[in-house]
Amino acid sequence: MEKSETRNLLSNTDVAPEQYSADTLSSNCSRTKTSTFIYVLTFFSAIGGFLFGYDTGVISGAMIILKTQFNLNNIWQELIVSITVGCAAVFAMVGGYLNSCWGRRIVIILASAVFFSGSVVLASAYNKEMLLTGRAIVGIGIGLTSMTVPMYIAEVSPHHIRGRLVTVNNLFITGGQFFASCVDGFFSADKKDGWRYMLGLAAVPAFIQMVGFLFLPESPRWLMQKGKCAKAEKSLQKILNDERNVQNELEILKAAVTEEEKASSGSGGGVIQVLNDPAVRHAIFVGCGLQMFQQLSGINTVMYYSATIVQMSGVRNTTVAIWLAAALAFVNFAFTFVGVWLVEKMGRRLLSLLSIAGVAASLLFLAAGFYVSALHSPPVNLNSTLVKNNSRCSSFFSCTHCIRSQDCGYCFKKQETWNFTASCLAIAPDNPQLSENGDCSQNAQGDFTFAPNYCPTSYSWMALAGMVLYLAFFAPGMGPMPWTINSEIYPQWARSTGNAFSTTTNWVFNVIVSLTFLDVTQWLTIQGAFLLYTGLAFLGFVFIYLFLPETKNKPLEEVRTLFERGWFVPCHKEKLYHVILNQTQEGDETDEET
Repeated sequence: MEKSETRNLLSNTDVAPEQYSADTLSSNCSRTKTSTFIYVLTFFSAIGGFLFGYDTGVISGAMIILKTQFNLNNIWQELIVSITVGCAAVFAMVGGYLNSCWGRRIVIILASAVFFSGSVVLASAYNKEMLLTGRAIVGIGIGLTSMTVPMYIAEVSPHHIRGRLVTVNNLFITGGQFFASCVDGFFSADKKDGWRYMLGLAAVPAFIQMVGFLFLPESPRWLMQKGKCAKAEKSLQKILNDERNVQNELEILKAAVTEEEKASSGSGGGVIQVLNDPAVRHAIFVGCGLQMFQQLSGINTVMYYSATIVQMSGVRNTTVAIWLAAALAFVNFAFTFVGVWLVEKMGRRLLSLLSIAGVAASLLFLAAGFYVSALHSPPVNLNSTLVKNNSRCSSFFSCTHCIRSQDCGYCFKKQETWNFTASCLAIAPDNPQLSENGDCSQNAQGDFTFAPNYCPTSYSWMALAGMVLYLAFFAPGMGPMPWTINSEIYPQWARSTGNAFSTTTNWVFNVIVSLTFLDVTQWLTIQGAFLLYTGLAFLGFVFIYLFLPETKNKPLEEVRTLFERGWFVPCHKEKLYHVILNQTQEGDETDEET
């Protein structure tokens, strides 16, 4: 290709040779019509997001049945939830190495196979140990998928819709959570085997993605980085809708690889090289901080334990609690569409700030709802000391204090309006839905209801409204933005490692929050737990305000300069960056003629 021809191409695309990945691959054709094949790639890639959402969301409703079926105490419930995110954390880091060595396509196929096998194990589980094993296998698939899919989509997407297409992956995640909640609702009536269908149905989309990716191309950028020029050309031919652009894009990729090797000193983007680069180190700090505060704001507490939280708010019917959890998942799914629409209009920074501010306010309202319910907690008014072996539970004088003990439950009979005849009784060791003895035991007669983890209240609406508000603010911003931003703030040579760090951070804090939630509600009360998350969300707002620059419509070269200006964004002097080749082209050609 002639030098002047290269300049003309770069002038048309408004990019420098250093700008590669999503921007470089598609900037030329983005001026015309975006290839339909890009949307096919996004769809099959985002199935991984659907599986991510389904397997993290399905446990909410399934746990209500599982804790009775397998007699699970709080520790086992937390283990079954947290083993998935624990394995996801480990294999998100491993995924960085696998992506560098094997490529994005192979890792996605591997993740699909892992999802499929884990779902089969869960559907056939006959004890809690096998259930734990199946959840661990699924966690491996989630870890590989969560760090690979956003990166793959970003590398094959046109820059003008890159943020939107990466956010589509998050749309599939919330869609998977909503679908999982519906599946929980449909099978909740089957107390014996309903949970098997809930946990096993993920095998279907996993198989579809695995088969689909056998026919989809590898990232051309990764292929070129590995010196596989012929395969990169074939991949470009599938992705681009204009055959004439393929050779031009191939030349740009070659130039980008050359510049990358200079920038990375030929180290291949290893951990040491990444941490030694000040701009990349700064980007990793921001990326990991975003993922950390996404989890510390309590989202997966709300999603994993949504049905349990609904019960805690006073909804006592199990099926109703599961369907209300499904309605909450739909809110999360619906408001993710708002994020897809706003991300290229409002920008990443402002959307994230508004989102986490609303999240903090919603958590405060949620805490207030549970506090008001606790203030109006129904009393214990029967002399339960007459019941043998119940001396500890008989010391509690209200429902709130009674259910805070893991060993006690509230046994009540509604009289009229909100007056109750009630006692605090020990939970039966073989069935947590019954008392060991007394009016709510297996052999008792009378119209009494046993509530081991909730209090009847007329203020349930406050907790439900708080959760709806929370998801309405979280879904458009703090849900997708950490994934979208992390897919674009690292240079190509550091992208796998940078995403491995940030995704692992997400899962580590996911483990911490999900593993401690039920215990925190015991220590601080449910309202105290949500007050804690309110404070953490406020710290997240401060972090985003101070450290997150805007990356909307920024060429990759400029994204790097954003992290070279200094750590505090409010101190940055905004300066529009443009690679203006048209202005220098005439001068260069004059010099050549001279």
